[in-house]
Amino acid sequence: MRKSIIFAGLIFASWMVAAQILTPVKWDIVLAGSEPAEVDVLFTAVIDRGWHVYDMNLPTGGPISTSIAYERLQGAELIGEPQPSAPPATAYDKSFDMELRWYSDRITFTQKIRVTDPERFVLEGELEFMACNDEMCLPPDRIPFAFDKNDVNKTRTEAADAAPADRETVAMEYISLNNHADAAAQDVLTAQPELWTPVVDELRSFGENGIAPTGASWWLIFLAGFLGGFIALLTPCVWPMIPMTVSFFLKRNKRRQKAIREAFVYGLSIIVIYLAMGLLVTAIFGASALNDLSTNAVFNILFFLLLVLFAVSFFGAFELVLPSSWTNRMDAKADSTSGILSIFFMAFTLALVSFSCTGPIIGTLLVEAAAGGSVAGPAVGMAGFALALAIPFALFAVFPNLLQNMPKSGSWLNSVKVVLGFLELALALKFLSVADLAYGWRILDREVFLVLWIIIFALLGCYLLGKIRFRHDGDLPHVSVTRLFLAIISFSFSVYMLPGLWGAPLKAISAFAPPLYTQDFNLYEKEVHSIFDSYEEGMAHAREVKKPVMIDFSGFGCVNCRKMEASVWTDPQVKRLLEEQYILITLMVDDKSKLPVPVTVVEGGKKRTLKSIGDKWSYLQRMKFGANAQPFYIILDNEGKPLAPPYAYDEDVAKYVLFLSDGLKNYQQRDKK
Repeated sequence: MRKSIIFAGLIFASWMVAAQILTPVKWDIVLAGSEPAEVDVLFTAVIDRGWHVYDMNLPTGGPISTSIAYERLQGAELIGEPQPSAPPATAYDKSFDMELRWYSDRITFTQKIRVTDPERFVLEGELEFMACNDEMCLPPDRIPFAFDKNDVNKTRTEAADAAPADRETVAMEYISLNNHADAAAQDVLTAQPELWTPVVDELRSFGENGIAPTGASWWLIFLAGFLGGFIALLTPCVWPMIPMTVSFFLKRNKRRQKAIREAFVYGLSIIVIYLAMGLLVTAIFGASALNDLSTNAVFNILFFLLLVLFAVSFFGAFELVLPSSWTNRMDAKADSTSGILSIFFMAFTLALVSFSCTGPIIGTLLVEAAAGGSVAGPAVGMAGFALALAIPFALFAVFPNLLQNMPKSGSWLNSVKVVLGFLELALALKFLSVADLAYGWRILDREVFLVLWIIIFALLGCYLLGKIRFRHDGDLPHVSVTRLFLAIISFSFSVYMLPGLWGAPLKAISAFAPPLYTQDFNLYEKEVHSIFDSYEEGMAHAREVKKPVMIDFSGFGCVNCRKMEASVWTDPQVKRLLEEQYILITLMVDDKSKLPVPVTVVEGGKKRTLKSIGDKWSYLQRMKFGANAQPFYIILDNEGKPLAPPYAYDEDVAKYVLFLSDGLKNYQQRDKK
């Protein structure tokens, strides 16, 4: 029983690694002027997708309500209760047996305060809230705040200087373009601050119907991990271990039921070990950092070098081996303990021994999951990987007769490693392409990328036919049917990519290849290109020609952006609407081109320096639209106001046409008014 508790504790501890670092809600508490004798305290929460915070004054017996405690207040008095900027969502919760109210995405609570004595003004307090998603709730958290006479005098001055129509927007000055920046920096960021006015509340009034999920879903990440685990089974480090380990359990126990039970525990231990590894990646990088990996050029260069290293290892140049002392220590632990703990250390020993084969697969999986921007991606991917790795040990323990039908170890296992090496090499070029586009090096344009992929997959086909041999390969007296079909697939894929050298869209690899505009020789004419890559210039042109604007927040490293451009924008109806009815502005949030002068802004209560063009457009997306994922499409009128709900990644052409048509219809109606 005690050992079972220890084992359960290990599972719980692995989950807690991630729970300790989750910060899905960011609060910004500012003091702003509204009337000469009044100030507003704005409590603004920016909430990660999938999470929510509860409303104030929920019934007793339910979750923790959002509440504000004023511990010290002098020289002023409260006016009424805090007012939310939008109505809450309401749903019945079976767990609490009551209707609950909550907010998602973004919410601002405004507390009005009448100032009676500005020189004695002091306001101190604490905001308490609890964040939950569909799977878990975090412990209640408290955010302290404090303001004094200097703060209130500053807001009163700003409110007095502002025109009456502008006083309601003074609160946004605390996170505006001009705050804490010198005059030169302000001019660099924008000469039209009115176009940067936040429209989060207007977008919320449209509802969530137009927003599609972005990034790879957890199921896709899980399936990718499961496939990676299945491939890992077919490597020479893991495959021979299956019959050896299962036979050990069967011989160790005279009772077959106990042997089966221990084999299941062994498989569960494998899942716990690799799941903890995925959670550790999140803990090391941090929840917010993972969202930046897909567009960070430095990370993509590191990923490129890492995958090339993995490919060279799979080709047989060297083996990635962990220190032998680690393996010996785990093996000794397995021998010196008994019961469940002993089995857990056996599983850990397997993970260490097989690292030379599984390490590159795990590394690739973690890189892809982390670069996808999902905080839970690494853990979900590793769960799928571990499940695939654990199933055979439990399956063969239940049906030991199947061991006799297992393919015998041989040179085919090394061939699996070499094939993986080719695939790793091809995937590495995708990450190099992201960095190349972000920095504008232009060393890996689309035709260069395609040539390299064509050669890689042609060489893979030659290897499968036995025309290329590596050091650890065995004799190949004949080509098996399996190798023949795989070679046909590899050669066919190479031929498929050939028309891309002349501009064919190649939709099957649009998520990996650089965009078509990087290609020097292009005969393809159906692609949609934006005329403007500057927000202000595009808006100015739209006012002149009296057309609505469609802003495309994109990124050089955005896989789903390339998919949308290849599969949706090339549709004739979509292409016609974008080119004839809209002014299309594409803003790359990972453009590393330097701003003439760095700009300092205040966001979330912290100073932030915008150094590049990408920083500027990323800040615009967050500040004005309350979003930070790409692709993100938004339709605006000539004053910068939204005409339709935002649209994210969804390759349904009919939905996208409806999105564009509704925006155009609303623009025409608003123009008539």
